[in-house]
Amino acid sequence: MDLRKLKTLIDLVSDSNVSELEITEAEGKVRIVKSMGVAQPVVMQPAAPLAAAPVVAAPVAAVEAAPVVAAAPAGHAVKSPMVGTFYRSSSPGSAPFIQIGSVVKEGDTLCIIEAMKILNEIESDKSGTVTQILCENGQAVEYGQPLFIVE
Repeated sequence: MDLRKLKTLIDLVSDSNVSELEITEAEGKVRIVKSMGVAQPVVMQPAAPLAAAPVVAAPVAAVEAAPVVAAAPAGHAVKSPMVGTFYRSSSPGSAPFIQIGSVVKEGDTLCIIEAMKILNEIESDKSGTVTQILCENGQAVEYGQPLFIVE
């Protein structure tokens, strides 16, 4: 399966109420599972080649991966007030609004979230030092998703 098609499927699962999608094609099998609001491909297996000898099917037990629980970061989490695309600067060539270690005051612009072709400046709701940036530039973010940690 080509990467563009896979990305399209991941975006469709992310933007819908579907929590899991499995597709089998000639090239292979893809299973996409939504976790924490973001769809991620979980299993990708190559299609079985046509075998000359018959294969006896044995019962297969489903293996579920134990969910990974991330430790809650220390400090105050600045969360996304909307769904959209996260940008660290006002334009592609500009310097980011903040870096790790930047001292911010309440009301300082931290990033931009683009939603429906509108650029929304996200301001700090707490004064302190930025200790973590939890999103990548151009990443899709969900409502309530932590963006920064300010201590």
